[in-house]
Amino acid sequence: MDILVTNNPLAKEWFKGKFRVDFLETDVSGVLINVRNLIHKGHHLLSHPLSGSVKPNETYYKSVAVTELKEKVDFQSVGIIEDCILSVQKFPDRKIPEEYENDMQTVDLSLIRSALDR
Repeated sequence: MDILVTNNPLAKEWFKGKFRVDFLETDVSGVLINVRNLIHKGHHLLSHPLSGSVKPNETYYKSVAVTELKEKVDFQSVGIIEDCILSVQKFPDRKIPEEYENDMQTVDLSLIRSALDR
């Protein structure tokens, strides 16, 4: 079963039973670092970590899918995740009003669903 790494409660519920869901109580950087750790073990990216036009400091939620298979390290996946981690670190932290949390979760869920529906 492929793996969804997420800090989004909506994605956790939506993908339950369809993916192994690694639900993390962390920020976007924490999600990406966990994805990087899986890639270093031989998993490959199934979705781009910075999909959509949402800047990393415009949301608190991120979902990324990787393969179940543990094969040799995929250096393309390593390069992508490392670039994404560096990109996230370039953006200053930003406080987003609490009333937008559901919207941010919905956008993230929509992006990961569309990436995996193909």
